[in-house]
Formats: sequence, structure tokens, C-alpha cells
Amino acid sequence: MKVAVLVLDDVFDSGLTSVLDVLQTANELRTELPHPPPPWDVDLVGVREAPVRTGAGLVVQTTAADRCGASLPDVLVVPGITHKQPEPLLTWTAAEAQQPARELLCRYRAEDVPVAAACTATFLLAESGILNDLQATTSWWLAPYFRRRYPQVRLDDTHMLIRAEGVTTAGAAFAHLDLALALVQQRSPALAELTARYLVIDSRPTQSAYAIPSHLARTDPLVDAFERWLRTHLDQPLSIADTARALGSSERTLQRACDRVLGISPVQFAQEIRLEQAIHLLRTTELSTEAVARRVGYHNATTLTTLLRRRHTSPGRLRRPAASLTSEP
Repeated sequence: MKVAVLVLDDVFDSGLTSVLDVLQTANELRTELPHPPPPWDVDLVGVREAPVRTGAGLVVQTTAADRCGASLPDVLVVPGITHKQPEPLLTWTAAEAQQPARELLCRYRAEDVPVAAACTATFLLAESGILNDLQATTSWWLAPYFRRRYPQVRLDDTHMLIRAEGVTTAGAAFAHLDLALALVQQRSPALAELTARYLVIDSRPTQSAYAIPSHLARTDPLVDAFERWLRTHLDQPLSIADTARALGSSERTLQRACDRVLGISPVQFAQEIRLEQAIHLLRTTELSTEAVARRVGYHNATTLTTLLRRRHTSPGRLRRPAASLTSEP
């Protein structure tokens, strides 16, 4: 399998090396299988024949993509770049300097070359237009800005990895590992599992467990106010209509704001806040699961346990050793 890794100036160092390390490890382990898949032939390519400087200042030698052999690659991988805050990232993505990269992406997709990107590189894909009308994911903390700039993309930032027609996107930072493993899995699920075990990479199907709801909410005044209201009424029944009126808004306006900023409904956002607090209490107190459930607005422990299992965890897994806990009255 011929893999071209597009290395751009300011590339996120560990994102680039994560992809390379996973594919190299898969190549080393493939012979342990009875019927090994073909090896991954990896080329580091750039938009022109020139050294590339990473975000940490390292110099990477690349080959111009147009000169990388006679045939097109089987997949083009785009690691994220080092800008992690929205304004510098959006400026970089739309800059004239990135026009060759955007054109390269469009040209490869026109030739039916699959493209895979993680973290902030998903913005470059969206800016080029190749994500239009497709489902995609991105770094969870950048999701509100992504939705605002690229409304034509069907963003789902809860997932760590999303496969769409001809395009694979992965979430934040070290989701580069998930992206690279997905490339291995396409050829050999057994080798992907073996590679993950050697590199001690756990299965992480969702970004939800890592997201900080209050960080996302602060990008919109109404959603920010809603988040603050939820936290002060956490143990009370939730009526979206009554809450909206208390905030000086309408239920429809609140629904639209949550959908625009968070990509979820107000009820789903309330559930995220409740689960966040429940996880904190389970990790830091000796309260029973039943008591924790009541404190965050659930009638019984069964409901809380069911919701936690959807996140691939449980109250028992979240508990710390008793000696390290601080009890609450």
C-alpha cells in the first residue's frame, strides 16, 4: 500500500511521527501473521521540492507530491498543524500560502485518491471543499468554530474517527494514532490489533469523555448562560421551555444556539454536564452511586450507570482507592 504523508510547514510533530511510527510498527509485525498483508510504502511529500520546518522547529526532507513516482498513492494522509487556537488556525488555513495544499487535496480527490486527516488538518480539508456534504470530525475544542465556518460539513465531534466517502477524519491531537491504525485495519484487522497491543493503544471510539462542556459553551453568550444555569440547578428536573424563559430566551432560540455551537440539543448538553459532574464525584468522593445520581438530577443509580456504560466505563472503574478519597457529608 502506497501512503503519501503530506508534511506542511508548522506540522504538529507528534502527529506526524505517530502516523509514521504506527505504520512502521505494522510493517515490522506483519510477518508474524500467517498470511501477512503487503507492506506500507510511506513517502513524505510536500507541495514543492523544499525542506519543511515542523512546529517544534525540526527540518523534514520531503519530495514534491507531483514528483513522487509515476502512480498516485493509495491514500494521502494529512497530519495536523501546530496551531491549536481558533484564530491562528483559521488564518493559517485560509492563507494564500496554503493554496497549493488546498489545490493538491482537490486534485487527489478528483483522481479518487482517499484522503485521511486528523486534528487541525481537518480544517484544511474543509477549506478546500472536499468535506462538503460529508460527515466528519475534528478536535473537540474547535468544533464551534468549525461549524461556524463550514456549515456545509456534517460535523460530529463526539467521534474519534469518522469514515466518509473517500475521506477519513480523526479527532484531537493523539487521534493521529487512531487514524494510522484505521489505515492498517483496512488491510488487516488482526495486524491492527497486534500493532495496538505492541504500542499500548487503547480503543477510544469517542472524544466525549475528553471534551470540556464549559469550554465549548463559552463561545456563545446564550449557551454560556445555559451552562451556568444547569450547574446551579443540577439536582433539579429539567424543563427546556422554563429554562429558556429564565434566561430571557425562547426554547427554539436555545435549541438553535446549542445546535450551532455544540452540535447537540439542550437536553443532550444537560446530560453531558450531569455526567461530567457525576464522574468527578465518583472519582473524588465516597458517595454511593445512588447518592451521586441524585446529586446530578437522576432518579436512581441505574440510569447513571447505563449512561456511563455508553461511554465505555462504569462507577466501579471510576472509583479511586478508598484511602485517596475525600468524603463529603
